Amino acid sequence: MRLSRYFLPTLKETPAEAQIVSHRLMLRAGMVRQASAGIYSWLPLGFRVLKKIENIVHEEMAAAGAQAVLMPTLQLADLWRESGRYDAYGPEMLRITDRHDREMLYGPTNEEQITQIVRDDIRSYRDLPKNLYHIQWKFRDEIRPRFGVMRGREFLMKDGYSFDLDFESAKRSYNSMFVAYLRTYARIGLKAIPMRADSGPIGGDLSHEFVILADTGESAVFADKALLAMDPPSDTIDFEADLEPIMQKWTSLYSATDEKHDPANCPVPAEDLVEARGIEVGHIFYFGTNYSEPLGCAVTMPDGEKRFVHGGSYGIGVSRLAGAIIEASHDDAGIIWPDAVAPFDVGLINLKSGDDACDTVANDLDAKLSTAGVEVLHDDRDERAGVKFADMDLIGLPWQLTVGPRGVKSGMVELKRRAGGEKQELSIDSALSQILDKRA
Repeated sequence: MRLSRYFLPTLKETPAEAQIVSHRLMLRAGMVRQASAGIYSWLPLGFRVLKKIENIVHEEMAAAGAQAVLMPTLQLADLWRESGRYDAYGPEMLRITDRHDREMLYGPTNEEQITQIVRDDIRSYRDLPKNLYHIQWKFRDEIRPRFGVMRGREFLMKDGYSFDLDFESAKRSYNSMFVAYLRTYARIGLKAIPMRADSGPIGGDLSHEFVILADTGESAVFADKALLAMDPPSDTIDFEADLEPIMQKWTSLYSATDEKHDPANCPVPAEDLVEARGIEVGHIFYFGTNYSEPLGCAVTMPDGEKRFVHGGSYGIGVSRLAGAIIEASHDDAGIIWPDAVAPFDVGLINLKSGDDACDTVANDLDAKLSTAGVEVLHDDRDERAGVKFADMDLIGLPWQLTVGPRGVKSGMVELKRRAGGEKQELSIDSALSQILDKRA
């Protein structure tokens, strides 16, 4: 993609309303623009990141046996009255009335909707278990939306729901999602720490938040340093196997947010305890028959007994992740994207557009990389070198490949790795090989 044709409205100055790093950099990098309080339009660069995250989530959910559906953003109020949540949910729910005076709501979550789907179409114990999910826009009318996409009113969410016959089978589904989440965050380029969370009135201990470390995180995090050193589950994991040992391995080590951390009773010696800041990027929990009973979601057992199904809920904040990644991976110059979710793989900088020799080399590099499946953002603008370098650092693509008049004469280009800032002057073929080898 040629930058001269690409819609990338970068900003030199930080807008006054941007309070945290991700908000500042997403606005400056031309990823998003505010439509109204807590609601954003995603511009081409930001939308590419969003789709990269979404695709990884889809792939990991499929690997774990979850099936994608798509539920509507608008739901009937009557369905929420059946579950008892319509009046209890609070002012964060956006309630509306259609032209036929039917009360509706813009979905903040989908437990009721998915339970209705299963209730209406699954009747026998033979049809379970099922694990269904979707990635859809949600709306919660936050009284004070702030911090850009990190705490907006409209957000893109992956929410999944498992349906099982009993607690033991529900726990197997829970463990599958626990492992899938660890793999998902690792693929995105993040180290996620599972932490026990409150289950609310349901009780039990099957509830975990997934937190990534970032200096600007919203809460303090305390964890055994051995937990931070653990590798994510293998990409060859068998989701049909018993995954309880993996879950126990991760949850046996100490981790807690500041709300749950008790220094007097912490089992980890001070020298082995890491204190950092963290951002919640996912939450999973078992809710038993909390929705199936009021909504009448039951299956027939072999003896004719009707049994209410056991459910679990599994959420990942997809749009929130875009901001969280930036909070965890940036420097003074701009964003540093992990390879897997970068909007483009390579920023190709032609320092002298209009010069025949530079244009020929830059166009040839663009063609060869693109043919090899590498996504290239080719800066062919008639701009000063400093502007081009600053914009590339700001948007944070993993590789910067620079073509200039002096190097072209000797067949050399400059290759920079954004994450570490290392620069190398290489032959054109060597630069191509290094990019393709690292990408493989």
